[in-house]
Amino acid sequence: MGQEVNCVVRFAEKSAKGKALLESEELLFRGGMRLKIPFRAMKSIKSAGGELRIEFPEGTAIFELGPQAQKWTEKILHPKSLLDKLGVKPGAVVSVIAVRDERFLKQLRERTNEIGETTRSESDWIFLGAESKEGFSQIRPLTKSLKKTGGLWIVYPKGQKHITEKDVLGAGKKAGLVDVKVVSFSATHTALKFVVPVSSR
Repeated sequence: MGQEVNCVVRFAEKSAKGKALLESEELLFRGGMRLKIPFRAMKSIKSAGGELRIEFPEGTAIFELGPQAQKWTEKILHPKSLLDKLGVKPGAVVSVIAVRDERFLKQLRERTNEIGETTRSESDWIFLGAESKEGFSQIRPLTKSLKKTGGLWIVYPKGQKHITEKDVLGAGKKAGLVDVKVVSFSATHTALKFVVPVSSR
C-alpha cells in the first residue's frame, strides 16, 4: 500500500510522535518508539474519533490518524490482492521475464491465460526481475513490446546496496520511461511501475 501519516501513537502507557506506514501486510511506526504489527497478528481493529485502535498479542496500540483512521481500517480488513495492486485484469496479455516468485506466478495463472515467459508483442504488462544492475540492459528492448497504454514493472530486491530504488529509477528514465507507482511486491522485493510518456505514445 505504501501509505504514511505523521501521527501520535499510544502504546504500553507511553506516547510518541512519529510516522505510521501502512504496508501491504503490516502496519509500522517509526519515531519515538518503533512498532511492527503484521495484519495476521491483529486480534481487533477499530476506528472512532480519528483514532485507529489495534489489539495484538503485545497489547493495544492507538494511532491518532485523523480522517485516515477509517480508511486504514477498511484497507487492513479488506486488503487488495497483489495483482489488484499491480493492475493486472482478467485476460491481460502479460510477459514475465526473470521473475520467479511462485506466489505471484500462481496468482497470475489464475487471472489470465495470456502469459509469456519470453516477450509477447502488444503486452499489457511486462514484469522484469532485476536482481542486479545487469538486468537493466533489457529495459529498452522490452519497451518495444508494450502496448502504448501498457506498463513495465521492474521487480528488484529490498534493502540492498548493489541495486537501489535510485538505480532503478535512473535506468527507467534512461530508457525513456516515466515512473508512476511503487508497490511492495513481497517481503523481499519491491516493484516500480514505468510507462511510456504520453507525449511519445
